[in-house]
Amino acid sequence: MTQIDRRDFLLALTAMTLVVLSSNILVQHPFAYWGMGDYLTWGAFSYPVSFLITDLSNRRFGPKGARRVVYAGFVLAVALSVVLATPRIAIASGAAFLTAQLLDIGIFSRLRNRAWWMPPFISSVISSGLDTAIFFSFAFYCGAVPGLGLTISEMLGQTGIADECIALPWVNLAVADYLVKLALAVIAIAPYGAILALMRPRLQRAA
Repeated sequence: MTQIDRRDFLLALTAMTLVVLSSNILVQHPFAYWGMGDYLTWGAFSYPVSFLITDLSNRRFGPKGARRVVYAGFVLAVALSVVLATPRIAIASGAAFLTAQLLDIGIFSRLRNRAWWMPPFISSVISSGLDTAIFFSFAFYCGAVPGLGLTISEMLGQTGIADECIALPWVNLAVADYLVKLALAVIAIAPYGAILALMRPRLQRAA
């Protein structure tokens, strides 16, 4: 890896860690404007940027390099989130992040030779849906898990992790969160295209 490659990798890793960590903190705070407190959290506006970072990393480094950004970002963000957010948020975020981002990389890689806008848009639409479902069903569900008769807090307690569920209307939040992600997936096409244009000379030299 050249010095420029290392620099770009560190930029992608830093951006990914900051986006996921800040989202894990912001998701605990409802967006209390225009009566949207039961439908949105502040994290809905920051987390979709992680898919833009993954897609640009995939274009810059290929799927193998993008996975390195995801794995390293996963470790750093989860570790910091345990301290700055809550263990439950960190676990929910880590599981959703790793699963969805790897799916995003796989879809993007299959579509990378299609029209330039298609890989980031389709991969983000599909993988962000999975991310939303995993995260909100784990992070804010306070009832007993069907078939187990225990709450998530009780299960975490059995492993020695103290947890107090944050009672938020998670279904409403999940639906609204996904709609925001869809809107931002459309909006992100423009900055993706602009950054891709700046990256093209370097990509051509690496080809």
